[in-house]
Amino acid sequence: MSYAEASPSVAKWARPPVGRLLWPTVILATVALALAPAGALPAWTMKVPAAWQPPLAREISEFMRWLMDRASLSLFSVRDLTRAIAWTLELPLAAAKALLAAGIGGVVPPIPWLSLLLLGVAGGYAAGGARLAVLMAAGLLYLAVFGQWASAMITLASVLVSSLLGAAGGLLLGLACVRWRSLERAVGPILDLSQTMPVFAYLLPMLILFGFGPVSALIATVIYAMPPMVRVTILAIRAVPEEIRALGVMTGCTRAQTTWKMLVPSALPALMVGVNQVIMLSLNVVIIASMIGAGGLGYDVLAALRRLDIGAGLEAGLAITVLAVLLDRFAQALAAKTGAAPERDPRRLRRRRFALAAALAAAAGFWLLAAAAPALATYPDDWRLSTAPYWGDLVRWINVTFFGALEAMKTAVLLNVLLPVKRFLLALPWPWVIALVALAGVRLGGWRLGLLVGALALFVALSGLWPAAMTTVYLCGVSVAIAAAIGVPIGLAAAGRPRLWRAVETVIDTLQTLPSFVYLIPIVMLFRVGDFTALIAIVLYAIAPAIRYAAHGVARVPPALIEAGAMSGCTRRQITTRIRLPLALPDILLGLNQTVMLALSMLVITALVGTRDLGQEVYSALAQANVGRGLVAGLCVAFIGIIADRLIAAGAERTKRRLGLA
Repeated sequence: MSYAEASPSVAKWARPPVGRLLWPTVILATVALALAPAGALPAWTMKVPAAWQPPLAREISEFMRWLMDRASLSLFSVRDLTRAIAWTLELPLAAAKALLAAGIGGVVPPIPWLSLLLLGVAGGYAAGGARLAVLMAAGLLYLAVFGQWASAMITLASVLVSSLLGAAGGLLLGLACVRWRSLERAVGPILDLSQTMPVFAYLLPMLILFGFGPVSALIATVIYAMPPMVRVTILAIRAVPEEIRALGVMTGCTRAQTTWKMLVPSALPALMVGVNQVIMLSLNVVIIASMIGAGGLGYDVLAALRRLDIGAGLEAGLAITVLAVLLDRFAQALAAKTGAAPERDPRRLRRRRFALAAALAAAAGFWLLAAAAPALATYPDDWRLSTAPYWGDLVRWINVTFFGALEAMKTAVLLNVLLPVKRFLLALPWPWVIALVALAGVRLGGWRLGLLVGALALFVALSGLWPAAMTTVYLCGVSVAIAAAIGVPIGLAAAGRPRLWRAVETVIDTLQTLPSFVYLIPIVMLFRVGDFTALIAIVLYAIAPAIRYAAHGVARVPPALIEAGAMSGCTRRQITTRIRLPLALPDILLGLNQTVMLALSMLVITALVGTRDLGQEVYSALAQANVGRGLVAGLCVAFIGIIADRLIAAGAERTKRRLGLA
């Protein structure tokens, strides 16, 4: 045995530390390439030659035209089939809108506001007690008092139908994936694409296939909202104890009976979490869906954004938030109720049943009165309030009073942060960027991950949208860095302080339930259009996961390690930086992953304020009815999101292994 083999310290220096020298060398080479003078590199490294770009967008557009104009299935054409599907889906949607918003044939009015208020309060009391009943009353009264009732009912009808279809479809697909593992492997990438691809990208195919109107919006919403239900179903069914499955076999149940009478009821509390996610994602799409005829509160927010009416936009946006909170709390209460033991107090059970029956009778009676006197069906105009003028006056006062300070801040960030980062990324040769992405994949997750992310990056380059893609990466990267720099310290500070955490959680819950379009209205009025406006909107929209995961990671640090650090004489700062923060790093990385996903989804929305990224490509394709261009740009956004997701997840897993947490 040599001396180098016998001594670890000598062996350490005898072998060159390739891993330590690799990344500094790569960083220096990257900076040198970005600062290289114009013309120093071959032209093809800065712009992908047109001959290398496959005509994917044109082929997709031509295929869609052929599909709708000439393709046929035996006795009928594809256009006839899609129109038949649209007509079928229109039936439940029309029924829900007739029940909640339009009435039936001008004879039967929609459910009056007071009847729905009574039903909401009774349902909240039955599901979650007095506190939920009060919340339902307050939320529904807000919609009526501030004049948002009619639009809210249209939105509620669309959300209920899309949530029902999304939850049912996700449940069936999830059960099929549990039964056939090969189907799960095939469906997994499709689920990733449907969640990371912007909704704008598949609005256009829906328009071509199913025509302009709420049905196309409904189908796009279902596609966007279904994946969480599929994943939750797979996890929930597989988490059912094996004893329950064995009991089904022993009692002679068929496979269908075991599934629907034993597995699904046992997993129902977890499945309700998936239903809740479907509802929230459906509400998140209502404004985008309004662009193709969905109407409702989304259309009100979009119209206010177009005319920069901050007051009307905020009121409609807050109405969407109120609707989201009501549906979220009601779904959570139902989930808790399905997992709780049945009520054993007969008096309380009779009281709840009596309250529910009384509310149903009162609601039905008022509905009959409204049928005889239609004026009773709507909330009186004289009782309505509006805060719209005050919000507009507030923004105007801020503009007049702080114009100089706001412009100075905007200019400083643009000149010192945004523009240098943008120029740096756009100056990099595309082959080098692809090589960097593949190298990061190899180092973090092995050759398979390296090949995957390298291939996805190559697709982005060969799509002909490389400058727009790098602009997307620059805006997303800067926004995520700022969100993490703000959110992680807030999460660390709030983790051990319950009162502070409750306040922080209220703020981030509000930020997450506000529709993405609502962020743009006041920011555009303060800073006008441009990258800085997009930056602020993205940070506000995407900061919540950075805070939440940082707090969660710190809270999970074992108290014994904290006590050991304190006993060894560590200061509070040393405990935070050397114990809490390193052990919370995997959770912080997962929060960063979610922040990237939210930032990418918001980037497509910020195309409305003049950004020149992939979001603008998707939005322009929607405006020009260019389905091929829109889908290719949407795939590029999705692939950027998948690259970030895979690399960050691999980094988090590697960190867990290094810390001994895996």
